[in-house]
Amino acid sequence: KKVSNPNWNLQQAVRKSAGFEKRVFSRTPKLSAKLWKYRPKRGWESTSGALPRSLLLAMTAIPNHLAPQSLEGLPWYAIQTRYRFERKAAAQLQNKGIETFLPVIEESHRWSDRQKVISVPLFSGYVFVRLEPSSARATVLRTEGVIAFVEFHGDAAPIPNKQIDDLQRLLSKKMPCSLHAFLTIGQKVRIRGGCLDGLEGILEQSGPKRLVISIACIQRSVAVKIEGYELELV
Repeated sequence: KKVSNPNWNLQQAVRKSAGFEKRVFSRTPKLSAKLWKYRPKRGWESTSGALPRSLLLAMTAIPNHLAPQSLEGLPWYAIQTRYRFERKAAAQLQNKGIETFLPVIEESHRWSDRQKVISVPLFSGYVFVRLEPSSARATVLRTEGVIAFVEFHGDAAPIPNKQIDDLQRLLSKKMPCSLHAFLTIGQKVRIRGGCLDGLEGILEQSGPKRLVISIACIQRSVAVKIEGYELELV
């Protein structure tokens, strides 16, 4: 249309176009600064790799191809991840429709200019998944940050559902707890009553009375104080 217009001047059109581009790109630094200011914030600390306090303590996802009730019959498995890749691996597994559990605890970290309570993985280097390994094993192993399944005699080692259920309940109650040396020998007890009713573990009485819950396949334990709770032998 413009070519057929005798009043149209090519040089003038080029100058106008160049002027427009100059105005646009002269605003780029300001625009970039504004976009950076309002950018989506990362889900974890850039220096420590820790989750902010506002996120959930446990991350879970239900597979798309299985009804929730059908998951109850499936065992849990532990997968080993690269250093500080627990969250990234767990998030990617969730996106693939795999039920995932990443236990975390809150810790107070102090920097030179501030102090902040952050959530860190309870068992560094491990994430738990609930699935049928024969059908989903390859999907898990192709996930960035995943090293391998925790195995026993060459097969993925299943974790008793009770161990994971008790750990999830303990963390959901936000009870003060801490890592403990792996413990397998001792008097096994069950808590009766209170918010921890039904939790099972090994009773430790050297000092304050504590209940030690262990995940045997990764040889890790966590302890919680249980002074005042009624106990029964298991």
